[in-house]
Amino acid sequence: MADRTPPPAGFEQRLTREILVTERYRVTLLALIPGLSMLVFLVAGAVYPELTAKTWSGELDRFRVGVFLGGVSIYEFAALRAVERLIKTGAKPPVLRRYVDALVEVSLPSVVIVYYMAVVGPIDALFLPPAFTYFVFILLSTLRLDFALSAFTGLAAALEYAGLALFAVTAGSSRGADPVLASFPHHVGKAAILLVSGVAAGFVGRQLRQSFVNTLRSVEDRNRIVGVFGQHVSPAVVDRLIAAKADARSEVREACVMFVDVRNFTAFSEHRSPEEVVGYLNALFELMIESINRHHGIVNKFLGDGAMAIFGAPLAEGNACRNALAAALSILAKVDAEVEAGRLPPTRLGIGIHTGPVVIGNIGSPQRKEYTVIGDVVNVASRVEALNKDLGSRLLVTEEVWKAGGEGLAARERAPLTVRGREAPVQIYELG
Repeated sequence: MADRTPPPAGFEQRLTREILVTERYRVTLLALIPGLSMLVFLVAGAVYPELTAKTWSGELDRFRVGVFLGGVSIYEFAALRAVERLIKTGAKPPVLRRYVDALVEVSLPSVVIVYYMAVVGPIDALFLPPAFTYFVFILLSTLRLDFALSAFTGLAAALEYAGLALFAVTAGSSRGADPVLASFPHHVGKAAILLVSGVAAGFVGRQLRQSFVNTLRSVEDRNRIVGVFGQHVSPAVVDRLIAAKADARSEVREACVMFVDVRNFTAFSEHRSPEEVVGYLNALFELMIESINRHHGIVNKFLGDGAMAIFGAPLAEGNACRNALAAALSILAKVDAEVEAGRLPPTRLGIGIHTGPVVIGNIGSPQRKEYTVIGDVVNVASRVEALNKDLGSRLLVTEEVWKAGGEGLAARERAPLTVRGREAPVQIYELG
């Protein structure tokens, strides 16, 4: 079933702007076409008067044509300025004004036909080029991305043409036109084609609008996911979060929390320039992020010279503890390889992992929110990571993590340790 959730105000503003951009393109074309047409008519009338007279079935009044086309061009340029103002201010175009513009534009061919009815005869005027320019306005109405406006344009063109045809048939033709071509049903058929063209243009415009909506929704969803879960979330994870319609509602989930810390970072940075320190951390974090993302976790936050990652939330893929252990071992292996290759200075990491129920969701104020996890699991994981310094280890996990995801991995059982903030001792396992 289609999502009926009302779009946010920001989404509506972006959609309105996109619609105005296509409207600007449409009005620009309508402003340029009369101007170019005026130039062509004036040049053709001066250089090839016989051909022009034959095409238009009579003497071409270049002055009147020039004034008319120039007036149309000025009108459209004024409309273009109005659209530009709406784009700058972010305001919505007045609905009535859009319909009035559509009526004025589609009436221009009718005005020309009325003029030529007095020059070449009522019936003959219906077969001159101006009668076909209705389709130009109907075609360009698709850029308004509004089914009703396009259908209205086709309806107005059909009614105006039918009215002119009724007048022409009633008045008759001075040139003895073919009875079939001079019959009203013949012109009613042409009017029906104009109406159908308007409806078809409306369907095309609506499809284009829906494509805009889908594209903008995709961008909005991606920006929302990145804004909530951080720019360090991989594109693949973002796509899965969007597909799962993940949000930041607070809930209790089983999750595995990992803390990573760089040992002796203070001593390292003391003799390095700020640029070197930042470059070093970025290289380390890039390795961490890649391993964590690849094993279905997300980096929740950076903590100076360390990071906190979550497995099992907001997405739960496979065994969260097994994923966390695989990511941790991958991080250690990659850092060792980079150090051995000389691309990183000697580096020692400390990693601690714990699992259990946590509260996840957006925390903060309307001005500043952050997706995070809260609970005893986070505190224990942090304390376990800190134990690496005392034990001289690199990867420590709690018994809960080891039982849930450590099958097949070599580990050393350490004596139960007292973790600050907990009364009962915590059984620890050392890996790596």
